[in-house]
Amino acid sequence: MQLGNGIHLGYCTNIHRGETWEETFHALDQHTLRVKERVAPDQPYGIGLRLSAGAAADLAADAGERNRFRRWLDEKGCYLYTVNGFPYGKFHGSRVKEQVYVPDWTAQERLDYTQTLFDLLCELAPEGQAASVSTLPGSFKEFIRPGTEGDDQLSQIRKNLLCLNRYLEKKIEETGRDLHLGLEPEPLGLFETSRETVRFFEQLWEDATSEDELELLRLTMGVNYDTCHLAVEYEEAEEALGGLGEAGIRISKIHLSSALRLTPEPEMLEKLSAFQEDVYLHQVVMKSNGDPGLGGVHVLKRFRDLPDALSFAAKNTENVGEEWRVHFHVPLYAGPAAGFGDTRDHLSGTLDYLKEHPKICQHFEMETYTWEVLPESMRSGDVVDQLEKEYAWCLAELKRVGLA
Repeated sequence: MQLGNGIHLGYCTNIHRGETWEETFHALDQHTLRVKERVAPDQPYGIGLRLSAGAAADLAADAGERNRFRRWLDEKGCYLYTVNGFPYGKFHGSRVKEQVYVPDWTAQERLDYTQTLFDLLCELAPEGQAASVSTLPGSFKEFIRPGTEGDDQLSQIRKNLLCLNRYLEKKIEETGRDLHLGLEPEPLGLFETSRETVRFFEQLWEDATSEDELELLRLTMGVNYDTCHLAVEYEEAEEALGGLGEAGIRISKIHLSSALRLTPEPEMLEKLSAFQEDVYLHQVVMKSNGDPGLGGVHVLKRFRDLPDALSFAAKNTENVGEEWRVHFHVPLYAGPAAGFGDTRDHLSGTLDYLKEHPKICQHFEMETYTWEVLPESMRSGDVVDQLEKEYAWCLAELKRVGLA
């Protein structure tokens, strides 16, 4: 839906199963339309679409199907404005974990897939409307090899992004659209903190071969700011967004999401084990207070996945830190039960920042994709019921800061 200041709000359809185009369209027709009926029955409804590489290829190869989908959008009062292009392959029902980063931006397949997503948006989104695609933060830190091999990988990532920039230049000239890619910092991604993000973009800009290319690069390449991810890193929204802004980095899209947080007492760690599951990667960042003589600086320890963190805690009972934050997207409309906390304060802080800087981003997307793996006690009705409540909570927050 379109709100004030040109803002578009939707939910990411990666919450639904769908790897082929047929499965994806079925989810839109069966679930997304039910959400629209509840939250925006009488106004145009923006869809944050997730297309796997397979679904995107299916749709791109079939002009008749694209025409049918365009008619469906018009008839149902819906429109596209953004695509989640982070998960390339299968995203539900079987092990995803670190494979969500495959192929990364060293690979031609990732570049081709992203170009296809922009092609589809240019054909299917309302004429003249800005369109965005979100993607992974280049790679996963573990994928980057040490030494000169790793330098070659990083160089290839930047090279492929520059290739996309040149591709988007042609699409912009053809369509007159504002087209932009949002690279998404994530715990243990190639860049995960706001400072690492700034360093990556500065290196990317250094590779531009002319002032014109650099100017375009600043317009087409930005950040998909996921409020869950930056909260897991213990960042404050005003400082993180302010730092990205001072560096001249565009905010392409904002993911409205919340992470799990807890005080790592034995009872809570036992309860946390219920969140272990075999599909998604749940990175954990543990915070400890530093030596008071050194100013009490916080020390962060990162774990690749939740089982790794729990195994560490079992062996180091006196050294589990003061707080844990877990990359597990939890529903926005209510705090977790059983003594757990969440990071909605970072989301609210992001909107507070936007109250003072309302033009920095127009694309917003709720992204609680973990519906199928949530503990039963955290589900409320079916997935449509949950999404309706998430809309209500987000719209109330947006109204609080004058953006809806």
